[in-house]
Amino acid sequence: MRLVLDTDVMVAAIRSDAGASRRLLVAGLQQTCTLLLSVPLIFEYEAVMTRPEHLEAARLSTADVEALLDAVVRVAEPVRPAFLWRPTLKDANDDMVLEVAVNGRADRLVTFNQRDFARIGAQFGIVVCAPGDAVKAVEGRS
Repeated sequence: MRLVLDTDVMVAAIRSDAGASRRLLVAGLQQTCTLLLSVPLIFEYEAVMTRPEHLEAARLSTADVEALLDAVVRVAEPVRPAFLWRPTLKDANDDMVLEVAVNGRADRLVTFNQRDFARIGAQFGIVVCAPGDAVKAVEGRS
């Protein structure tokens, strides 16, 4: 299963060790599924995940987040967008996530922001879903 994790999912993964977002991140790190990633998206992850409020809630340091993201980069499939789909969504950062999903032939784009992605996901044949639904799919329960 080929997944793109929106930044909000990555933040949830570090803030809660019991949630579906963490399970997806662990599945990606264990290569149970394929995480798709572009250079701009990893920079977005880093910029948001190292915000003081997220570091404090996760009880992590910037170095901890950087080490985690280094591990993600090592296992993820790099996507070099051949075509930019801009502007498609209201938020340019959402366009960046969509571009990774489309250019990387993702099966699922995982986000808490399903409303903004739903119409576009259907247009490109990508399932847009919440982390819980993606966990079920990765584990073969849907």
